[in-house]
Amino acid sequence: MDFTFSEAQHDLSGLARDLFTDWTDKNTPDDTGFDSALWQATAQAGLLDAALPDPVGGGFGLLEQCSVLIEIGRTVAPVPYLTSIAVAASTIARFGDEAQVRRWVEPVASGAATLAPALATEDDAFTAERTANGWRVNGSQSAVPSGAFADTFLVEAITADGSILLIIDRATEGVHVSTQHVVDGTDAALLELDGIEIDNAGVLGTPGDRSAAWAHRRATVAACAYQLGVVERSLELTSEYARARKQFDKPIASFQAVRQRLADAYVDVEAVRLTLWQAAWRESEDLPADAEIATAKFWASEAGHRVAHTTIHIHASIGIFLEYPVHRYFVAAKRTEFARGGATSQLRKLAGALSSATKP
Repeated sequence: MDFTFSEAQHDLSGLARDLFTDWTDKNTPDDTGFDSALWQATAQAGLLDAALPDPVGGGFGLLEQCSVLIEIGRTVAPVPYLTSIAVAASTIARFGDEAQVRRWVEPVASGAATLAPALATEDDAFTAERTANGWRVNGSQSAVPSGAFADTFLVEAITADGSILLIIDRATEGVHVSTQHVVDGTDAALLELDGIEIDNAGVLGTPGDRSAAWAHRRATVAACAYQLGVVERSLELTSEYARARKQFDKPIASFQAVRQRLADAYVDVEAVRLTLWQAAWRESEDLPADAEIATAKFWASEAGHRVAHTTIHIHASIGIFLEYPVHRYFVAAKRTEFARGGATSQLRKLAGALSSATKP
């Protein structure tokens, strides 16, 4: 694979770091997960539409999205780029028709709206039945990311012929959204669909096609990119603290146990980085990537857990002070650890992918 970053990746990464670092220096994120002014500023900077396909965007793709997501993770900025752009808008732009792109993707690319994907999980899945004009959808899903404030949902529903993706506006009759408080804020929601009717204008593709699987893969890669930013910045903050904090007139970074924890955290961060870019590159090239994506998410979960705890342990009591920024990285890392499946579930996926690849 090619590890060299493109010019667009460098430019978007630098622009995102400047924007989100400047915002974070002046603001403390609240627990809603969404700052509308920052979302609009992100759109005005050209970051929202840059990695969407033509004609709605700049024509870049997954690798450029990952570069932006890393910077969002580094600042834990309250913008739903992962859910709205990397997953929902990208999926609609890839599999939707011109009318769907114009209706649902363009407002998101301009910063005027947000999208939230509600993809099926092992525990929650919507069901859909055919009607004369489309589909009737029932069911509920808990902890839908960005669901508390999303204007529209990209819902995966299970049909007799396989999964199908449906685009459902929040204002649709029969849609019930209840805000939920998860580990790092109140952006998630319980989404309940009570026999709502969706006509063909809101249907993405056909039952059993590859659109749902594509959205799942993109969501997992995006989560890994975000986690890389979180753990990368966590390690930087912890290293800076260890060099400045003194005990017995010596920096605690000089103590062997602290050095070992920092060294292990460095290896973990680099493992997340390596496996992320391998998975993202293969996915962007339309190469088989199930095993690589599962490996990347394993490291995002496992290393995310270890780095998060190293950050808190070395900072000691100051690490859990709400007035100090470190606690935000801890809860962000813990939530992302289990998003899209934790380390154990990724090992099962990896075993399945490897088994499929070796079959004659």
